[in-house]
Amino acid sequence: MTAPAAPTHPAASKRPLSGNDIRTLVLSALGGALEFYDFIIFVYFVTVLGKLFFPPEIPLWLVQLQAFGIFAAGYLARPLGGIIMAHFGDKAGRKRMFTLSIFLMALSTLGISFLPSYASIGYAAPVLLLAMRVLQGAAIGGEVPGAWVFVSEHVPSRHVGLACGILTCGLTSGILLGSLVATAINTVFTQQDIVAYAWRIPFLLGGVFGFTSVYLRRWLQETPVFKEMKARRELAAELPLKVVLHRHTPAVIISMLVTWLLTAAIVVVILMTPALFQTRHAIPAPMTLEANSVATFFLSVGCVLAGALCDRFGGGRVLAVGSVFLGAASYALYTVIGPRPDLLIPLYGLAGLSVGVIGTVPYIMVRAFPSAVAFTGVSFSYNVSYAIFGGLTPLFVTLALQIDPLAHAHYLVAISVMGVAIGLFLAATGRSPAAAGAQARA
Repeated sequence: MTAPAAPTHPAASKRPLSGNDIRTLVLSALGGALEFYDFIIFVYFVTVLGKLFFPPEIPLWLVQLQAFGIFAAGYLARPLGGIIMAHFGDKAGRKRMFTLSIFLMALSTLGISFLPSYASIGYAAPVLLLAMRVLQGAAIGGEVPGAWVFVSEHVPSRHVGLACGILTCGLTSGILLGSLVATAINTVFTQQDIVAYAWRIPFLLGGVFGFTSVYLRRWLQETPVFKEMKARRELAAELPLKVVLHRHTPAVIISMLVTWLLTAAIVVVILMTPALFQTRHAIPAPMTLEANSVATFFLSVGCVLAGALCDRFGGGRVLAVGSVFLGAASYALYTVIGPRPDLLIPLYGLAGLSVGVIGTVPYIMVRAFPSAVAFTGVSFSYNVSYAIFGGLTPLFVTLALQIDPLAHAHYLVAISVMGVAIGLFLAATGRSPAAAGAQARA
């Protein structure tokens, strides 16, 4: 049995981006940035939350472990939330689930801002915090894949890469926004004020941001692709997840592997590196955070650049070349900074730009599955892979550093080699993963 055709676009592929396309991209990217801010702001205040939501008599290491465990629960909840929302996104429409995801994120983030502490309600406090974090994870699990599918089905086919790159730029900008808000809170308020009340401010802002995005998404329209499938009665008759697993296994495998690359680059280069430089090279925290903001900015630029290049050269070629850049730039960052800390900002900025290769990931994934199950295929592959590798990467790298001082660099080089191999495979076949899988089954 051959696979259905890859996603189609009703609008002529040669037409330029219209005003409506641009509005859709802007609103989607803005909503994605604000929702990702809501998801990531937790990590910047995890130490404070640990002190407030757990018994004060337990050891500090156990408090931190439990707090990070609640943070990790958000990742573990992503697959379930993503699969459920994707199922209804393929059945009932992209826009409804796209809006529901950000509503759930806004509600849970606002809920955290009003939670009473352990001193007020005892063990109910960490239980409620865990519940809010799980709801955040379920929401982000539907948001990211849904957003990629949503914008890719709105724009002309020759601009899918640019659209996905802009949207991914929006998501990474949410990380930058979280970093800036956390820096501002720690600058304006004393540590006593933060513990007393100021920790609630970033979560309150997140709730306001989220509900603002819910309102803005009222102006978005259902995708032309979904409307056409509904009119022609081409929606998946079977359970979408069953179709994806039984008929599109090669697409799932490739999508999970490129998500692994995305996860490794984001977690190691953007999220773990500031702490690694502080502990291993004694670089002051303000300097590492400043450099991290620069790297995140260039990451956002790199996402747009990678997406635009995919439209011109294809996802496989851009992934292969970008992976070489990622391996070289990250290796240079981690080997040079020890003796030359004065080069931190330029080298970290260059490494951040190289992480922009992740802009190829949504382009490859949305083209990997036919439209009838695109939301489910992207969501399942992305969220399961992210849950596994997003949770294991920090643990693996931390343990490996006890044996190899450059374990983080070597890990990224190995992941980059995998990226080159996948990119060359896609470039050599000249096909999307869906088409390659269909050829293998024929």
